[in-house]
Amino acid sequence: MHAHENTVRLMPDVATQAQPHLAGAMDWVGMDGIEVPVRFDAGDGNAQRSSAQVGAFVNLTRPDRRGIHMSRLYLLVDECLSSKTVDAAMLESLLRTFLESHKDLSDRARVSIRFDQLVRRAALRSDNSGWRTYPVSIEASLCEDGFRLELGTEVVYSSTCPASAALSRQLIQEQFARDFDAGKPLDHAAVFAWLGSEKGIVATPHAQRSVARLLVRFVDGAPLNLIDLLNRVEQSLGTPVQTAVKREDEQAFALANGSNLMFCEDAARRIQRALDADDSIADFHVRLEHQESLHPHDAVAYVSKGVAGGYGADRA
Repeated sequence: MHAHENTVRLMPDVATQAQPHLAGAMDWVGMDGIEVPVRFDAGDGNAQRSSAQVGAFVNLTRPDRRGIHMSRLYLLVDECLSSKTVDAAMLESLLRTFLESHKDLSDRARVSIRFDQLVRRAALRSDNSGWRTYPVSIEASLCEDGFRLELGTEVVYSSTCPASAALSRQLIQEQFARDFDAGKPLDHAAVFAWLGSEKGIVATPHAQRSVARLLVRFVDGAPLNLIDLLNRVEQSLGTPVQTAVKREDEQAFALANGSNLMFCEDAARRIQRALDADDSIADFHVRLEHQESLHPHDAVAYVSKGVAGGYGADRA
């Protein structure tokens, strides 16, 4: 075997070659859409493995350097996320390794993780249950002001229009007045049968599938408890979409819709109140979208916690 075959071959690294005519610092440089498996405990003690898309970035502080070491970021993401459960401590440690690997180039780091989490949901009345998929986005950054962590997800629910419900009730009253003479005594059996007929529900309010998109920043040290967040929001709305449905579940869902008539503004305030009551949440931003069945456009509302320097009204 020739000696040169045991020698590490030197390969060119053009990223280290400066281009003075293009010198300049950069806010963020890195990769997005890295495919990697992740393990995440949504709050039930069961770390679930999912396929994720990851973004890994650092800033570039030196104008004289052409680029960063992207392969280092990739290998660190692969090593860490493939073997450890995602939580705040792990993400902060990962970002510090980003900076250590770029200590001569960067002083800020950021990672984003996007995946779907399956959560088992019980039926409303029957003993059945089924799976719901919730999209999850986690973004962590390490900058001059310290470590910051955000969790994003969405809740799908049904919203029945209060105005449409009132108009429907009016039409039902008018139908009742036509079918029953005000000058004659009411017959209980006849009214009971009428209420169970199509005439007894001559008009129905319009409802729509609706989506609340949540972005939450937890206080330092609080766990990324996705299930607790979902439960809090879904209970505040009262009408989250269902999985396994028998007739008794569908009837219970109809009752829930009738008991929770809401405009998008009403839904926004319900969620706002629910999240304000959670001491583990430092800030939040919610976008609510009622995908109208009456209109070709959607009704939309935004709410936030309203903290100074937080998400606020300028984020849409």
